[in-house]
Amino acid sequence: MNPIFRFEGIYTPVVTPFNHNGGVNFDALRAVIEKLIEAGVNGLISGGSTGENYAQSVAERVEIAQFTREISQDRVSMVMGTGAMMTPDSIALATAGAKMGADALLIATPPYSVPTERENALNAMAIESAADLPAMLYNYPGRMGVHMGEEFLDRVGRSRNFCAIKESSGDINRVHLLARDYPHIQMSCGMDDQALEFFAWGARSWVCGGSNFLPAEHIALYQACAVEGNFDKGRRIMSAMMPLMRVLEQGGKFIQCIKHGVTFNGLDTGPMRPPLKGLNKDDKRSLEQVIRVLKTTIAEIQAEK
Repeated sequence: MNPIFRFEGIYTPVVTPFNHNGGVNFDALRAVIEKLIEAGVNGLISGGSTGENYAQSVAERVEIAQFTREISQDRVSMVMGTGAMMTPDSIALATAGAKMGADALLIATPPYSVPTERENALNAMAIESAADLPAMLYNYPGRMGVHMGEEFLDRVGRSRNFCAIKESSGDINRVHLLARDYPHIQMSCGMDDQALEFFAWGARSWVCGGSNFLPAEHIALYQACAVEGNFDKGRRIMSAMMPLMRVLEQGGKFIQCIKHGVTFNGLDTGPMRPPLKGLNKDDKRSLEQVIRVLKTTIAEIQAEK
């Protein structure tokens, strides 16, 4: 059994840059990884939905994760995403993660099948036991169809490997439940517009897609709230970030916005893989303006004594 892994700080679910012929652009991926590490993020997640895992084969995902591990080495934590519709695919990803030296797994509910809590727990435990690595659960009922509810948490909580949960339900009552009734499972912010609330309830980590292109600003909010306990400053930073969060969530274009944000910062992430399409010109302009204002505002807050 592994000792408890501590998730602390900003964990970036890394985008996957593509060439215009559809293949993975590993040179661009290297540049993205290096920029994130230089900015000071604490961990990288390979194979999350922000990385367009739904549009990649298991073999591709393993290749991308292996590359991410080789480039990042031991400079930051590396988390292997295992989300897939079929349990054997998730197990293959988990065991590959263990073989390449990943620090932890990200285990989601399999989409579309709508498992019961018992079925979902057995699925998660099969993935975890195949790799024997620390695991962060991923509760996202908006995409998966079901909650990781109390029956599920009670079952998986018997294993010390299930040491954290990325909570992306958007239900603030879940934050209260996790903080009060499941303190042995580290709570990680997975709902960006509730980051302040998560930190107030003791979250020590934030899995945030926007840190792909605004790592310093996400780190600033984490530092103010979770490290310094300065929630006055945190509220000001959060207020400056709210327009971005509205843009990211509107119209179901979250991943497209994240990839364009990285491209706007000077690292071309290339096209989306089908079925998704990139942003149109108006959406790009709107996002770019929000990014400019956000950066300026947070820089001013950070410069204050």
